[in-house]
Amino acid sequence: MQYNHQEIEKKWQNFWAKNQTFKALNKSNKPKYYVLDMFPYPSGAGLHVGHPLGYIASDIYARYKRHKGFNVLHPQGYDSFGLPAEQYAIQTGQHPAKTTEENIKTYRKQLDKIGFSFDWSREVRTSNPAYYKWTQSIFIQLFNSWYNKDTDKAEDISTLVSIFEKEGNTNINAVCDEDIVSFSFKDWADFSSTKKQEILLQYRLTFLSDTEVNWCPALGTVLANDEIVNGVSERGGHPVIRKKMIQWSMRISAYAQRLLDGLQTIDWPQPLKDSQTNWIGRSQGAMVSFQVDEPTTNNQEPKIIEVFTTRPDTIYGVSFMTLAPEHELVSKITTEAQKAEVEAYVEATAKRSERDRMADVKTISGAFTGAYAIHPFSGEKVQIWIGDYVLAGYGTGAVMAVPCGDQRDYDFAKHFNIPIPNIFEGVDISEAAHADKEGTVIVNSDFLSGLKYKKALKLAIYELEKRGLGYGKINYRLRDAVFSRQRYWGEPFPVYYKDGMPQMIDAKHLPIVLPEVEKYLPTEDGKPPLGNAEVWAWNTATDTVVSNDLIDNQTVFPLELNTMPGWAGSSWYFNRYMDADNTNQFASKEALDYWQNVDLYIGGSEHATGHLLYARFWQKFLFDKNMVPGDEFAKKLINQGMILGTSAFVYKTSVFVKNGCAIDKSNEDVIEHIPTLFVSKNLFNSDDEFEKVVKNYLLDKKLLDPNFADLVMITKTPIHADVSLVNASDELDIEAFKNHPLNADYKNTTFILEDGVYKVGREVEKMSKSKYNVVNPDAICEEYGADSLRLFEMFLGPLEQAKPWKTSGISGVHSFLKKLWKLYFKEEEFAVSNDEPTKEELKTLHKTIKKVEEDIENFSFNTSVSTFMIAVNELSALKCNKRTILEPLAVLVSPYAPHIAEELWSQLGHKESIATVTFPKFEEKYLVESTKVYPISFNGKMRFTLELSLELSKDDIEKTVMEHEKTQAQLQGRIPKKVIIVPGKIVNIVG
Repeated sequence: MQYNHQEIEKKWQNFWAKNQTFKALNKSNKPKYYVLDMFPYPSGAGLHVGHPLGYIASDIYARYKRHKGFNVLHPQGYDSFGLPAEQYAIQTGQHPAKTTEENIKTYRKQLDKIGFSFDWSREVRTSNPAYYKWTQSIFIQLFNSWYNKDTDKAEDISTLVSIFEKEGNTNINAVCDEDIVSFSFKDWADFSSTKKQEILLQYRLTFLSDTEVNWCPALGTVLANDEIVNGVSERGGHPVIRKKMIQWSMRISAYAQRLLDGLQTIDWPQPLKDSQTNWIGRSQGAMVSFQVDEPTTNNQEPKIIEVFTTRPDTIYGVSFMTLAPEHELVSKITTEAQKAEVEAYVEATAKRSERDRMADVKTISGAFTGAYAIHPFSGEKVQIWIGDYVLAGYGTGAVMAVPCGDQRDYDFAKHFNIPIPNIFEGVDISEAAHADKEGTVIVNSDFLSGLKYKKALKLAIYELEKRGLGYGKINYRLRDAVFSRQRYWGEPFPVYYKDGMPQMIDAKHLPIVLPEVEKYLPTEDGKPPLGNAEVWAWNTATDTVVSNDLIDNQTVFPLELNTMPGWAGSSWYFNRYMDADNTNQFASKEALDYWQNVDLYIGGSEHATGHLLYARFWQKFLFDKNMVPGDEFAKKLINQGMILGTSAFVYKTSVFVKNGCAIDKSNEDVIEHIPTLFVSKNLFNSDDEFEKVVKNYLLDKKLLDPNFADLVMITKTPIHADVSLVNASDELDIEAFKNHPLNADYKNTTFILEDGVYKVGREVEKMSKSKYNVVNPDAICEEYGADSLRLFEMFLGPLEQAKPWKTSGISGVHSFLKKLWKLYFKEEEFAVSNDEPTKEELKTLHKTIKKVEEDIENFSFNTSVSTFMIAVNELSALKCNKRTILEPLAVLVSPYAPHIAEELWSQLGHKESIATVTFPKFEEKYLVESTKVYPISFNGKMRFTLELSLELSKDDIEKTVMEHEKTQAQLQGRIPKKVIIVPGKIVNIVG
């Protein structure tokens, strides 16, 4: 019986699906274990071999836990809303729902081929109205909540209204907008309904505000920071600018401290925790008020610039202020003389992303507004500048610049020739700022002079508060999250507008389903794509979506035109898996109480400050509302590394006239006549060699006039070639390359060969469709089998590390599986005996059990594969075919290679699936050595070995050795002078 992986894998995949082998129960006497992968976005490209890495690891662990007696929940679904599907819809005119459905079918087919133990009965799709009904419901809950600092949790907005009605807002300790105006309970009673709604928006956990956003004109939408790479959109590479728009936002800042504290309670990678800690950015210092120096009248309030600083002790070192170019005061305080320069600078800055501005520490740029601020203590005038290193969304969008104590301020001051007063005793600041705060004495600072950092800090805050110039404050870098997207393919907001104010649709009328539109682009007047819908208004009389033509009716109001961002549905999906078919709740209390949270979550570290932060925020909010049992959703997180692709490159020639050279006019078109060539990689080792090879070729073929050879310069341009066109010896299929649809321009190109073939260059890069280096797992499964793919991906290296893919290596793993198969068969017949195992066979089995269990518990899956190979080699050498050994071996292999394990288990006579068979128990006694192979030496030279019991005494060892025939042969009748014995080590006969 041959090992036919195709037949075996199809058989068992059908068996698992038909019998719902991996369906989890919400009630069980077994302990629970919840294993989760970050669910995929179903793109049209499908999976490549890099995608399943984390899924294979989580699947091994889920299967292992089933063997260990756990009720395992291991679900899967699709993060199916998003920009890629919408862009494809714009290009092709197909509805995103249609293309998403097609992509999901492809993904499902590919995932099934790899043999994952997913509970597909709980599948979720974020674009399914039955799912996003609950996303909309959570949004309504957020809208109807505020954050009470006294209780340190979210509370219903009705409790806030009750306080307003009794005592106004003067004693409210809430997370809210900065510009809150105080009012009494009488004022509240006199406010109009619209005014009350405006005030409540300043407290709600989701709210409308005029917000600085990343606007991508080409895509017609706002982008999150993590959707921008190198200043352009990640999707399509389009320019992104900063602009202000009315947007929905989430008040994630309310949870900043709890998000920090929660990191201490979860087992997540420290680099990821550090990333979130830095992103939240807790700092302690003071808010300081600087008044703009300008004439004031009785009717004009003075303009104040609020600054947060962690070093109020250095306030006498302030020599200028810097505002973010987007700061609201810039246009109000800029003088006529500086107006043109400032406006040009603001416009230029709007084209740079925040991440670019933060990362660029070398470029020094700015513009003087012409205005001055009054130093709060000294009363001196300080210049007010704008600079793109200050961001409107961080802190107050303004900094008090202390160039003697901050290097960036120092460089700015040096560049623009701004004074740099020194306030540090005995410190030379002629070359650089002095950033060390400990141990340095403050000077030239009035009442702070003579004090060190800690005392000066406290006194500065005390004086600020005493004089009404500022106050001590804990600040967070974390900003409220923009929640609007000007897209079609996303969750509709359950919001309509009455008198310009947002109103929530009652949850009982959810879901509010996406309307049909003819165009997925923004409308001609710039409204989001939903503005193209003809039926998109809310009738409060019938509680239904109706035609826009009825909006003038007194009961019909416009619906929100924006949609929610991609992270909305992914911020709570792990809870839905617990009770995916519930139509009355997002999950029942019983299911939530049983599963509690995710025990193991596997996914990429790139989501550290996106999905993983937002999901923690939503979980804490749901916990505050008594909707989930815990405020952290995942106990343990592992970031899998990346599988890298080995790209292939061909080397194209480009010809230029050297600088300063002139070609005779009669031959001025000489370059145009030189053909494009591709040069085989091993023909050159440097750019000079490349040019030499090409010139020699052109001269030899009389394609270049020798008179012009020294006047032209030839360079190489590496071009990605599809790796499927290259064999294991790095030889390119030239005809296939020329006929490839993407290489139409090179159909008649000449290739300079080496030994009759074209060799490509190789480079390890991120596996990506754009680099033509992806390997389709379907092809691997077809040729080698899913079990080979699973084992090989684990064998490549530690789970957390990046590692390159090389298809040629998979044959070794496939050979191992065939060797494993042969242990159970003899001459193609199943041949497993019931004979008693030998000590050596038991030893091999139990050291394998011990190592594999340790490896799985430590997520060291690559070393397990090595252990399997060693075990199979040893058992093959022992010609082992004992049931006592081979049954537990099949169970050990099952999490890694489930198809072959199921087939072997079936051949062993079992009717049930191997999936829930108890994991083999390690027994130490089989690894305890009972004998020792002694080297028997004569005068220090080993002559033979002898296996003896470790229980023998020294006298027994000497007697046994001396009586042995080989000893007698060595001695030839002589009597040794002495016999040296070290029990368990050596025997040396001297004489």
